[in-house]
Amino acid sequence: MTDPEPSGSEPRVPSSARIWNYWLGGKDNFVVDRQAGSAYAEVFPHVIDLARESRAYLGRVVRFLAGEAGVRQFLDVGTGLPTEHNTHEVAQSVAPECRIVYVDHDPIVLTFARALLVGSREGSTRYLEADMRDPDAILAGARKLLDFSTPIALIFNGVLGHVADIEEARSIVSAILSDLPSGSYLSVNDGISDDDPALDHAQAGYNQSGAIPYNLRPGEEIATLFEGLELVEPGLVRSTDWRPDPTDQVRYGKGQISCLGRKP
Repeated sequence: MTDPEPSGSEPRVPSSARIWNYWLGGKDNFVVDRQAGSAYAEVFPHVIDLARESRAYLGRVVRFLAGEAGVRQFLDVGTGLPTEHNTHEVAQSVAPECRIVYVDHDPIVLTFARALLVGSREGSTRYLEADMRDPDAILAGARKLLDFSTPIALIFNGVLGHVADIEEARSIVSAILSDLPSGSYLSVNDGISDDDPALDHAQAGYNQSGAIPYNLRPGEEIATLFEGLELVEPGLVRSTDWRPDPTDQVRYGKGQISCLGRKP
């Protein structure tokens, strides 16, 4: 594998976005990322399945939102590095006029995204450099690109675990969602604790690698993010159980849960 050209020297600290890219078979990662990702996989080999299943859920939920739900605007917070079946690709394959705003705080992620993620002519695909811990900045940037008078799908796919305090995570979600109009949606996919001891052990080691720690949570805590929303069937379930597609290849089926809720 050929390393991408780094800006400056080769990174010495692993990046969660680049490690995730490595697990998904991407090439936008460095030696330090592959070392951390491989160390995780040695303890918990199913992490690659988990990464793929998370991506498959994202595709299914975006397809539902752009199709059955009729949503035409998406705010994807913590997008990570581009790979297959990105949010705009799925949404615009259903409705080419969809508008997508990707948000990430890592300038390297945004550099790759701007170069690789090109949307349809009918819609638009934009990028916003902001930290999810700064909802005001996200909302200010998104308002320049999205119409806040019509529904918006807010997506946190595998990122809220980077916020250690569940109260802070709830505050982030609530602050953004409160500004979105009625009929908007919240989609969350995150890792859960106590589902597989090997996963818990691997995550503890990963959190000591120098990458931004990721906190596995009880499912009951993730459920509190959806208070006041109307849950879309089947509600809060393991990611592989959220409206599975017959073509899905279920490889693991544990370790993460997903949910979609509609703002009344």
